[in-house]
Amino acid sequence: MCRLFGLSASPYRVRASFWLLDAPDSLVEQSWREPDGTGLGTFAADGAPVVEKRPLAAHEDKQFATEAKDRYSTTFVAHIRFATTGDLRPRNTHPFAQCGRLFAHNGVVQNLPRLEAELGSDLGLVRGDTDSERIFALITRHIERSSGDVTAGITAAVDWLADNVPTHALNFILTTPDELWALRYPDTHDLLFLERHPGGPSGSRHLQQTSGTGRIRARSENLAERPAVVVASEQMDEDPGWTPLRSGELLHVDRELRTSREVILDRPPRYPILLDDLSAHAKAAVAQK
Repeated sequence: MCRLFGLSASPYRVRASFWLLDAPDSLVEQSWREPDGTGLGTFAADGAPVVEKRPLAAHEDKQFATEAKDRYSTTFVAHIRFATTGDLRPRNTHPFAQCGRLFAHNGVVQNLPRLEAELGSDLGLVRGDTDSERIFALITRHIERSSGDVTAGITAAVDWLADNVPTHALNFILTTPDELWALRYPDTHDLLFLERHPGGPSGSRHLQQTSGTGRIRARSENLAERPAVVVASEQMDEDPGWTPLRSGELLHVDRELRTSREVILDRPPRYPILLDDLSAHAKAAVAQK
């Protein structure tokens, strides 16, 4: 299972530090399949997306993944990839950038020729081999058809995917320079969010979060004084405010850090993919806990 992490401090730019993997020894624990890539997406002061990502194909890539990254942004998205489609190349590593937006996905869809046929000329948005980037291109297509309405574009794209291609999971985070969307569909994998008050539960602490697997760590001293919304594929600290999204539920964090939630898809996939239906490689990827 890929790891997702998103953060919004909108409308403020904050400094945050990320460690996408622990020390190299954590990569060889017998109970773990080695991750296939890591990436971090932020936005520059002028709103331009900044993507830093590497496949874990060489020693220097693992150094990149374990080094601290101190970045300023209003929204952040981080991803640990366990590959199900596409080889170990930068073009297949998350997050992806399209039309000034960033996207990271946890899940699997199949019948990519059917999806590519639906994309038509918008397949030109895709640079790599993954189902994830094609899902993003379909969302981008529908956003443009919806006159830039991101929520409407996501809703239309997910509705089409659920009806037309075999689907295991469509959990994802999409960010703009000052907004964030997160979807859980169906209930195959968890996706949780936290509306964090300034200073956290004590009112005086900086953000210090670590996934239970030790795969992603995030820290921000600025969030001792600022509120934030965090989204992750697992609970990252002991704050009691963590809330799981329901199947088909879309979370939107707007420019003023206001949150809204709506179930945009209240039915199961027409062609569900069960774990036993996956290839051994894909099964190993989605089975990571």
